[in-house]
Amino acid sequence: MTLVRESPIGVFDSGVGGLSVLLAIRQELPAENLLYVADSGYAPYGDRDADFIAERATKITEFLLQADVKAIVVACNTATVVSIAKLRAWCPVPVVAIEPAIKPASLSTRTGIIGVLATRQTLASPSVARLCADHGEQVQILLQACPGLAEQVEKAELNSAATRALLLRYLEPLLQAGADTLVLGCTHYPFLSGLIRDIAGPEVAIIDPATAVARQLARRLAD
Repeated sequence: MTLVRESPIGVFDSGVGGLSVLLAIRQELPAENLLYVADSGYAPYGDRDADFIAERATKITEFLLQADVKAIVVACNTATVVSIAKLRAWCPVPVVAIEPAIKPASLSTRTGIIGVLATRQTLASPSVARLCADHGEQVQILLQACPGLAEQVEKAELNSAATRALLLRYLEPLLQAGADTLVLGCTHYPFLSGLIRDIAGPEVAIIDPATAVARQLARRLAD
């Protein structure tokens, strides 16, 4: 594999959600060539078996390497928590991954209560347990699984009554508990940020880690 400056950066997710990360990368690195893989045939990953997710992540990474990418971004929280260690163990190019932004949320909350919106597979992972253990001593971290929400984004139902009903179901327990910071732990959810803001109100912070991922990618490329 011959890598040159013009080689693309590979980005993948289970569907369209990772486009939120791709946008952040484009804004941070406007001169770079980008190659995006949306694994829409198997979207979303959130309720699938971990071995299946790891297999898909491996196959997509192999495909991107055949395209001579110079770095890979795993733009899927579920794929990150399931497969990132194994990917980094053999992948010959830098692999940058997204994970729920629990650390910055714990540092910015005023009430000491944060809510994490993510898929079941992400929230059940050792990675999220580690993040909660590392950053949860001084704050209360409420984990909220959101089945069906990524599917609404895949269907482009960003403002439908059904999507609003799902969000109300998932947000109300967090808001009633006093959460003043919401972590978007799935790359599909930023496409619903307007609806989330409408429900949660202007005083609740919404944290999307896509910009942090783009900046980390820029640092890795500079190295």
